[in-house]
Amino acid sequence: MPFARLATATTPTCHIGLGLAAVGRPGYINLGRDHDLGDRRTVDDLRARTHELLDAAYAQGVRYIDTARSYGRAEEFLAAWLTEHPEHDDVVVGSKWGYTYTADWSTDAERHEVKDHSLAAFERQRAESAALLGDRLDLYQIHSVTPDSPALTDKELHARLAEAAAEGLTVGFSTSGPAQADAVRAALAVTVDGEPLFRTVQSTYNVLETSAGPALAEAHDAGLTVIVKEGMANGRLAGPDAPEPLRAVADEAGLGCDAVALAYVLRRPWAGVVLSGAATVVQLASNLHAPVVDLDDDRLAGLEALAEDPGTYWEKRGQLPWH
Repeated sequence: MPFARLATATTPTCHIGLGLAAVGRPGYINLGRDHDLGDRRTVDDLRARTHELLDAAYAQGVRYIDTARSYGRAEEFLAAWLTEHPEHDDVVVGSKWGYTYTADWSTDAERHEVKDHSLAAFERQRAESAALLGDRLDLYQIHSVTPDSPALTDKELHARLAEAAAEGLTVGFSTSGPAQADAVRAALAVTVDGEPLFRTVQSTYNVLETSAGPALAEAHDAGLTVIVKEGMANGRLAGPDAPEPLRAVADEAGLGCDAVALAYVLRRPWAGVVLSGAATVVQLASNLHAPVVDLDDDRLAGLEALAEDPGTYWEKRGQLPWH
């Protein structure tokens, strides 16, 4: 597996990855986006910003980069950076299929992405990803699996994914929604010729949304690499939007709320890679302080008390506007 390469890394930041959801397209749901990007949202602007982030992340020890077909032109931006830096051959690249970007570089589109977990969608998007990333693509994940996703029961799709795995591509899945734990457990049960199909899982987990934790621990015990997304709850755990108990721990530590929020996730024994969704180099630098945050039992207890009912959490997330 490509993640074996990460296991040999010894830098403090080796368990932090960089996700490109916030910089591959002009519109996204993260709070504070107008401040982060301002009016500089042309293709050239965001290509330059993505490359600046990738340069900074690599220089500071980050070796996993996460993108998706639906992140606007993020795959294209990443592919260009990889071409410019052939010496960075230790970078692990993951992408996702199952959503199609439909906003046409607009921030006020009626629909920004359309979900389709069919075999036809996989074949089309696999070809699109391959055209951009070629053999630099290490991991391909089904994007946002839920318990009712047809991707969990489509045997033809499973067979094609197993063929891709036999050709050297690691196959994984991501989850979303209040029933993430159910989706994870259903995916763990998917086999082809008696062998588990999926080798990685990517789920939302943060101090506000911890419901997937037990299922992610089971996935880790089953041998899957666990990738955590939305560790800062789309900005709800950063800066002025952070809840008071989190701000108090950050003040005591002398670090940002973002670093504390990510440190909480890094403390999970099953967390293999925790994604930073930084949109600026300053945010990335702050995120990368997470490994040095000291979370004692009292601080952990205060943070754990912030957990919301998953239904409430995902309802609030669904109300975040595309900026």
